[in-house]
Amino acid sequence: MRKLLFLIVSLFCFNSTFAFQEKSELEIDEINTKIIELLGKAEISINVLNFEKAHQQLDTALELSNQIDNKKSIALSSSILSQLLYIRHDIPKAIIELERAISIQLEMDDKEGLAYSYLTYAKLFNSANAPERAIKYLNLAQEYYEEKNQIEFLGIVELNRAMITLGISQSKENLNLALTYLNNAKVYLKDSDNNYELSRLYYYRARNYLLLEEINQAELEALKSNEIAKENNLGGMVMYSYDLLSQIKEEQRKYSQSLSYLKLSNNVRDSIFDISKEALAVDANTRYGVDAMRTNMAELTEQNAEQEKSLKVNKLTTILSVALITILSLLTLSLYKNNNLRARANDLLQKKNDELTLAKENAEKASLAKAQFLSTITHELRTPLYAVTGLTHLLLEESPTENQKEHLNSLKFSGEYLLSLINNILDLNKLEAKKVEVLDTSFNLEKRISDVLVALKNSADDKKTKLHYYFDPDIPKKLKGDPLKISQILINLIGNSIKFTEEGDIWINVNRVNQVGQSVFLHFEIKDTGEGISKEKQSSIFENFTQGSLQINRKFGGTGLGLSIVKNLLNLMNSEIYLDSEFGKGSTFSFDLKFEAFEQAEGVAVSQLAKIAPLTNDIMHNKKILIVEDNKINQMITRKILEKHNVICDLADNGTIAVEKASNNYFDLILMDIHMPGISGIEATVLIREFDDKIPIVALTAVTLDENLDEFYLNGFTDIIPKPYKTEEFFAKINFHLSKRKVTV
Repeated sequence: MRKLLFLIVSLFCFNSTFAFQEKSELEIDEINTKIIELLGKAEISINVLNFEKAHQQLDTALELSNQIDNKKSIALSSSILSQLLYIRHDIPKAIIELERAISIQLEMDDKEGLAYSYLTYAKLFNSANAPERAIKYLNLAQEYYEEKNQIEFLGIVELNRAMITLGISQSKENLNLALTYLNNAKVYLKDSDNNYELSRLYYYRARNYLLLEEINQAELEALKSNEIAKENNLGGMVMYSYDLLSQIKEEQRKYSQSLSYLKLSNNVRDSIFDISKEALAVDANTRYGVDAMRTNMAELTEQNAEQEKSLKVNKLTTILSVALITILSLLTLSLYKNNNLRARANDLLQKKNDELTLAKENAEKASLAKAQFLSTITHELRTPLYAVTGLTHLLLEESPTENQKEHLNSLKFSGEYLLSLINNILDLNKLEAKKVEVLDTSFNLEKRISDVLVALKNSADDKKTKLHYYFDPDIPKKLKGDPLKISQILINLIGNSIKFTEEGDIWINVNRVNQVGQSVFLHFEIKDTGEGISKEKQSSIFENFTQGSLQINRKFGGTGLGLSIVKNLLNLMNSEIYLDSEFGKGSTFSFDLKFEAFEQAEGVAVSQLAKIAPLTNDIMHNKKILIVEDNKINQMITRKILEKHNVICDLADNGTIAVEKASNNYFDLILMDIHMPGISGIEATVLIREFDDKIPIVALTAVTLDENLDEFYLNGFTDIIPKPYKTEEFFAKINFHLSKRKVTV
């Protein structure tokens, strides 16, 4: 408002009394005052998009200007009308009006009016994609405003210069240049009360920051533009700022908020559209209404009655045609707008779906990469760990001193702990990857739990902790289920209780809850008097690598994986783990499982291992064993362990040598590594089986075996010993296969 008033104040220094001597000076002053008021109101009407009202105000101002022949006001009215047409995107008519204004202003040498018109001309040329000409007229306007030190107009010039720069190119260099102009404009307009230009300033700053990918700053600028526009009822800027905020939220991938802003923008567009529709209806009624027709008809003579009747019909037809065209246009525009809204909403939803799909694919890739990493790293860890445990075993058998024996036992414990950690990580990885299957086999649950307790008794004795075991006598002797997973669950839970219970008690209770036909429902409970778990930690205790506290971790050690494995195993078996604990008073873990009662028929053969009498290491004496291993340290360790029991060992560095030696020599057993240079252990085994299907071939390997054990057996392996191993288990398997071969041969 201030920019127009500043321009108009000097307009009426021009005295038009000479043109119309019949009007008094007082009357001319009153008309001048009215023109100032109308032109100021017209600009406000343009800014709030009330175009019809602006037209009326400009028409009245122009009529009054013509009455007193005030050419300055006539030119200024045309210049402002050009702005109105520019905002309504009627560029050709806007240029006609502006050229009319400039022609008058050049004739009168009205530099102030020309500067104002040049500013509008720059906007028109920018809209017509002629930036060079736009900059030319912008520079002409700037020269005048710099000469007169009109700060507000200089701010408007800088704002329009930024708009032109953004339209030329969106390169990084141009974006930074445009931002410089916008910063200058902000300085010039800081004290201005021209809310329309201020709203535009923050809008274009937001657009600039968005193109520079400074999203958060763009949002702040857009919100400021929207705030100013709403406070001053600047409908167009409210609409544009909402639309820009929608784009910003879309860039932030906040699609629901983006859609909300888009709807707000379209709601404002609807309201502006409704105002224009009402104005069109009023205009149609004014120009073609019934009252106007009646007035025209009254003025005609009776002799022209037929012509009037015809004119009435024609005008009525015109009104109906205009109304029909208007309605069709409104419907078409409404459909177009709704389709755009739907298309934008669909686009936002599609982007969200694409984002979710990409996230899913990335998660799957990450999971696969994790599985591959664990498989690789565990193999790499097992190989040196085999050297640690193997050398420790050899040193312990070479009559070490008491001090040396103590150190070696500590080293043995550390190696076994590290091996336990590796196995736990692998178990957890398999469970999370859904690669573990539940088996159904017959077993004696009471004996299975007793075996677990026997294995854990030494650990409990070291802690001076008593184990109490109750097994419900009503539970059938033979059950159908997965004994290995039951053992793993109980080892983790009871082992956990032993770890955190010193000089206390642990109760292991198994009760039959119900039995329906062959289905048996059992309740397991492991209760201890140990450290207990605080309430705040109980919700997270079953997560990976989680323990009760840092102090507990330092005091008792452990990986924090045992309870997580238990939870995953029970989930696999359609059950859940429950915890009841109080810090300092102990813990109770419980779960329920369903089994099938199973009675094994008499006379059914037990496993081959069970029917053979306990074996001694004497069986290995003077037996010939081929060790196939590419790692020299592992070769040496395996050979020395066997030679201590009088085994005759031969070595093969790779699969090709192993096949050659097996074809030309007799061996009682072959220990075969898997990953070797040249042909693999699996390929070597397949070749050996072509000429010898009797010799026991045992895979002695550090690879992860659980993915597909069948592959080893189908390719001719007799058994598998994973490295590192416990020496007792190593000897047990070798003795078993040697004794079996002796019987067969």
